[in-house]
Amino acid sequence: MTRSRTGTAAVLREVGGALQRTEIVCNELRPDELLVRMVGAGICHTDLSVMEGVVPVPLPVVLGHEGAGVVIERGSAVTSLEVGDHVVLSFDACRACRACQRGLPGYCTHARALNYACARSDGTTTLRDATGPVHGGWFGQSSLASIALASERNAVRVPRSNELALLAPLGCGIQTGAGTVLRALKPSPGQGIAIFGAGAVGAGALMAAVAARCSPIVVIDPLPSRRQLALELGATHALAPDEVGERSSGLRKVLGGTLDFCVDTVGTQAVITQALNALGAPGVCATLALRGGANPVSISQTHLLYGRTLVGVIEGDADPHTFIPELVRMWRAGQLPLERVIQTFPFDRLDEALAKMRDGSVVKPVLTFGGIE
Repeated sequence: MTRSRTGTAAVLREVGGALQRTEIVCNELRPDELLVRMVGAGICHTDLSVMEGVVPVPLPVVLGHEGAGVVIERGSAVTSLEVGDHVVLSFDACRACRACQRGLPGYCTHARALNYACARSDGTTTLRDATGPVHGGWFGQSSLASIALASERNAVRVPRSNELALLAPLGCGIQTGAGTVLRALKPSPGQGIAIFGAGAVGAGALMAAVAARCSPIVVIDPLPSRRQLALELGATHALAPDEVGERSSGLRKVLGGTLDFCVDTVGTQAVITQALNALGAPGVCATLALRGGANPVSISQTHLLYGRTLVGVIEGDADPHTFIPELVRMWRAGQLPLERVIQTFPFDRLDEALAKMRDGSVVKPVLTFGGIE
């Protein structure tokens, strides 16, 4: 076993338990696999959902699905990436089914097996520790570790950068929010939008709405600090949920009218009702939240009858291979100020990063694993 295949990972051994920093070894690469030395890895609410048992996966497991790092080894069948390439890791997709061929890999026919099974297609695990097999391959990567296995399907080459860790959330959270605006909703300049929830996904949607020159741009969040940040990032209005009103009468009063679009990052009955009530006719609400289970909501058919649409969006309707490079260009042009929503934590401060994410004091924590070299 080469030294490069040994690293340290945050291992979840039981639902409700703490992530344990553990030495792990990556098993021998298959021909289509890559080994990536992680530079940064974002923590996402979907990772927390696994820890809390909302999303079931086999245990023990390494989580993390917003990785950025450097390719250090590649399988014999890998042709598009080379050792030394800087990459952002995103969700996995087969790249061959009907949805993938349409440029919508988030709806891949094999998405569940590739992203949630945490094992290869033959059932074998990608990792092990001193006690035995450890499940990897969460969203095709398991990047809460100093090394991660990925593939050409979900590793996206990006320009070399000393700030590579900042790009990690482009793999999921920022991509989901920004993609929902730029890929799914496609607003024209001057169209109005409300974003319910100012976490990482909401921040991605906000930055994209500013870049798309939407107006007005309303952000709704219970935390004053996040409302203030939203205003600094370009929102025209920032409201607390109780200022919106159950039927959005408060929001319409503030604006003097209705909106063309809403983005729901919360996924509750109350928020979806508020969002639909905030729309004009026609208008579109995109709902993005993963709350686990069936999560039934009730909507008025009259809302839909008068030209309103409620649509679910996965991963921003984006293809990471084309959209992540676009987001990098936006970042370099100053249109995607990632440094305003990201706080980095050395890997040994994992517990602090988790605590700050849970209490909302950090929008997007990113763990770091050392320099670029």
